[in-house]
Amino acid sequence: MIPEAGSTFALDQHIAPIPGCTVSEIAWQHDGMLLAYFALAAGTDISAESYPGSKIVWASSGQLQIFDDTGGTWNLEPGDTFVSPIDTPVGMRARTDCVYAELTLKEGTSMNNLLKTGEVLKLADLLPYQDGKIINTDLVNNDHVKLALMSFGAGTGLSEHAAPGQALVFALDGAGIIGYEGEEHRVVAGQNFAFAKGGRHYVKADGPFKMALLLMKE
Repeated sequence: MIPEAGSTFALDQHIAPIPGCTVSEIAWQHDGMLLAYFALAAGTDISAESYPGSKIVWASSGQLQIFDDTGGTWNLEPGDTFVSPIDTPVGMRARTDCVYAELTLKEGTSMNNLLKTGEVLKLADLLPYQDGKIINTDLVNNDHVKLALMSFGAGTGLSEHAAPGQALVFALDGAGIIGYEGEEHRVVAGQNFAFAKGGRHYVKADGPFKMALLLMKE
């Protein structure tokens, strides 16, 4: 499930590791695509598996290691993102208690060239800041899901509008104000915010602010 709309939260407040166990929760799924949350206790792992579409992994807390069946490893810290190669078995291993989100894409889904498969990156590093400007790019966009990246210069913002589907904001850098259905909420890097379909909202950036927006269309 997606946390209650209009709420600010961190993933590790929504799903937590249990000693010796792995915990998973499906937040959304449609037409071969899936958003899931995972909490892995230190020393646990998920076996390497391959999929016809890429997986985008976003580390929320702890230390996560991704591995493949050839001995390759990638270490993720909070805020890191990894895009898995297609049809290549990869698994997850918890170096410490960790929590992460995983978006599985439908086969054939195209991605922005800013996203490099098989690499660890920070989404916040993919866009610059420009004074007085908003910079936006779509990382993934198809009939059912859109992952957009936005950079707000200080003093900029988005006017009130309605969400065309359920949505999650991932605050990546700085702090911003999200107005939602008449109330304002401050979000800082590492936090998330949930929208319901049709929820009226706006964004204000008193200082430089970057966020990713995951829109789940119907």
